[in-house]
Amino acid sequence: MTAVDPALRAVRTTCAYCGVGCGVLATPDGRGGAAISGDPEHPANFGRLCSKGSALGETLGLESRLLHPMIRCGDAMQRVDWSDALDHVAHRFQHIVARDGPGAVAFYLSGQLLTEDYYVANKLMKGFIGSANVDTNSRLCMASSVAGHRRAFGADTVPGCYEDLDEADLLVLVGSNAAWCHPVLFQRMLANKQKRGARFVVIDPRRTDTVGDDDLFLGLKPGTDSALFNGLLVHLADNGALDPDYIERFTSGFDDTLARARRMAGSLAATALATGLTERDVAAFFQMFAKTTRVVTLYSQGVNQSAQGTDKVNAILNCHLATGRIGRLGASPFSLTGQPNAMGGREVGGLANQLAAHMGFTPPDIDRVKRFWKAPRIATHEGLKAVQMFEAIGRGEIKALWVMGTNPAVSLPNADVVREALKKLDLFVVSENVLSNDTVVAGPHVLLPAEAWGEKSGTVTNSERRISRQRTFLKAPGEAKPDWWILSEVARRLGFGAAFDFKSAADIFREHAALSAFENNGARDFDIGGLKAVSDEGFDAMAPVQWPVSRDAQPQARFFAEGGFYSNDRKARFVAPEMPALRTETTPARPLRLNTGRIRDQWHTMTRTGMSPRLGQHLPEPFIEVHPDDALKYSVADGGFARITTDYGQCTLRVVVSERQQRGMLFAPIHWSGANATGARVGSLVAPYTDPFSGQPENKATPASIAPYEYVFRGFALSRMPMELPGHAWVARVAVTGGHGYLFADNADLKGWQAWMHAAASDDLAEYNDFGGGIYRAASFRGDRIEACLFVGAAGDAGDWNVVKSLFAADALSDMQRRMLLSGKSAEGVASAGPVICACFGVGRDTICNAIAAGARSAAEIGVKLKAGTNCGSCIPELKRLIAQTPVEVDKRKLAVAN
Repeated sequence: MTAVDPALRAVRTTCAYCGVGCGVLATPDGRGGAAISGDPEHPANFGRLCSKGSALGETLGLESRLLHPMIRCGDAMQRVDWSDALDHVAHRFQHIVARDGPGAVAFYLSGQLLTEDYYVANKLMKGFIGSANVDTNSRLCMASSVAGHRRAFGADTVPGCYEDLDEADLLVLVGSNAAWCHPVLFQRMLANKQKRGARFVVIDPRRTDTVGDDDLFLGLKPGTDSALFNGLLVHLADNGALDPDYIERFTSGFDDTLARARRMAGSLAATALATGLTERDVAAFFQMFAKTTRVVTLYSQGVNQSAQGTDKVNAILNCHLATGRIGRLGASPFSLTGQPNAMGGREVGGLANQLAAHMGFTPPDIDRVKRFWKAPRIATHEGLKAVQMFEAIGRGEIKALWVMGTNPAVSLPNADVVREALKKLDLFVVSENVLSNDTVVAGPHVLLPAEAWGEKSGTVTNSERRISRQRTFLKAPGEAKPDWWILSEVARRLGFGAAFDFKSAADIFREHAALSAFENNGARDFDIGGLKAVSDEGFDAMAPVQWPVSRDAQPQARFFAEGGFYSNDRKARFVAPEMPALRTETTPARPLRLNTGRIRDQWHTMTRTGMSPRLGQHLPEPFIEVHPDDALKYSVADGGFARITTDYGQCTLRVVVSERQQRGMLFAPIHWSGANATGARVGSLVAPYTDPFSGQPENKATPASIAPYEYVFRGFALSRMPMELPGHAWVARVAVTGGHGYLFADNADLKGWQAWMHAAASDDLAEYNDFGGGIYRAASFRGDRIEACLFVGAAGDAGDWNVVKSLFAADALSDMQRRMLLSGKSAEGVASAGPVICACFGVGRDTICNAIAAGARSAAEIGVKLKAGTNCGSCIPELKRLIAQTPVEVDKRKLAVAN
């Protein structure tokens, strides 16, 4: 816990991570850091934070920050004044637009920008430069939900709210590992299960920690979600579970959609065959849904990240529309948003197929926004979506790109091609708060230092349409500026100063709110006109509020219980999905399918979470998860390494063998990059196929092969300063207390490692080598403190990473600890805590197993003894697995006690 000056007060702000939008209390310590806790008054989380949110205080350091504007001169980036950088950006954009037209320039934004930043970027490009080439990394996250909403509802409207998770009797989770990716909301669902008896159905090709012991798990074949929900629609129709009155009064297209569903999945048997499920499980799900009035279907990336993601969304929405279970207490479809302000970006029009304020590229909307903005050359048609945008860069059609707060060289599919495309740009501008990531090192011509979380001020919108404030509690370091200020200064230099004369985030918010209400009169869902006159003081103090907030009505929690859709006839549309088919086929050369996703304690490409020592301890290395049968078939071993190859690239990853993985499928996390690992950029493996409606890429089913990759030596290094390990080693960088950690594998001669250590170490160097036995260990000291250390050995002989890491964290070693250090074992009888299982409280596997052996037979009992699992709860499934793995030892202990 960070020590806090009692004179410093807590600031209410909002978490920097996912779309749950948790309230945070940040209390500055007066030295550039802050103590972090959950805000008990925020309606999104009521004080609870996940492991990532709890560790935000560990990510506020300035060691990796970009602090000054820089322009490329030859092969080097040189510091310049803000005025020079802004002049250069404006002049080059102006020149390229004059030469090649507005379609030759683009912005690529981020769901981590504030709404005010998004608004200014969108207004500048679409209203004044005249191009709709504005897209965002949210395209990779929730674009299929947006497209599905718009097809069904006539607008991108989220019909439900978080309260529905508390009141539902059936919670259906589709393609969502909410236990890891949205743990605060998942704990609300579990509380409902415990208090009210709500039942869970989890639909996912992979058995994740979201699946509880008594839940119905449907491990369907990848890409068959729409067949399952089409089968459900048929079952509802054939068993009297429809709401004919709702269908008649508020919808259209039902008969055609039902007919299509019958052709695709007209019976239990046909649905089971299409999805790979058993008829018994399909029937159980259909009956539960049909008989339960209060049902919420929650879906996330497993649905969205697909070349048929929009159809999947509409197949889900069809079932809720057909039963009238939408916009009612405990009954709605619900998209779990991935980023902290993907929703705010959707509101301002931060996607290439939106104009602004939930308006599209129709002639009336174009005219309306043009008049409001007084825009001289407004865009008149949709721009290029993310994947297509970078393909156009590769073809030389887009000449200038401004990337803000995201890392496309890692996160986009076919990422190696993306990285090469960036080199072709005439102008490549990056606004960032980190000095190095894969995109920053991909050759930008201009780097602009942006404010980070804790320094910037504005608003974000969460998954339930709730607008919350992010507030400043730290002084901006160096010359970092808000993104909206940077954009406004460029706009002024382009000659548009009068339209971008913003003095504060509050100024921008007021204009954003006014546009939402302009000529609205209830015709559009997004309306926050009731806030367009908020004062600066009112903006500073603004409490979380759910839209719509029109001038003449109270905020509403839900939409569509009594119709009122946003199509021309005010009716919802049933949409008949196409026959489900993945865009790619497996072959003898690529016999498996690669699924990608997130892990519990990391976020995106780890530019923030990678700074936290506690978040790096649970799963510190990039890995590939494989079913035991496939591991045997392809000769890969748990704990070993494997080479994963697709038609687009290859990676080398640690192997995790797990029965929770489906046969024929692989799973790899997306977080590692060239900045923090060797050969682990999983985006480079992913096929660039996209959904025809949403433009969202299919990240979940790329054909792949797996083969063993042998390393003779394993090891680790720790250092107070960053180190550059030899290029022949496979390396994963890990944040550790007191410095920098590196886990590696290698096939080079040990004497080379000795020479490397001699070059890196101080004069006070202790060594142990047994080259014949394949072991080399060394540590350099400064006084009684470890300055750097290196442990190399054959698999299992490198030493105990957790023991040495704990000694490295110490300010001083005792004589015994120093003598024992190179043994790689614990000294003075202090046992290693093992790999961290509970990141919130730093509780290790060995500590937990000891508590289990001492008689703790439930996660609750472990929580009482160790606190593990008592904060965000995302480690509870792993606690239960550890309990299940140790019954014999416990029984023996109990027998001994009894005797």
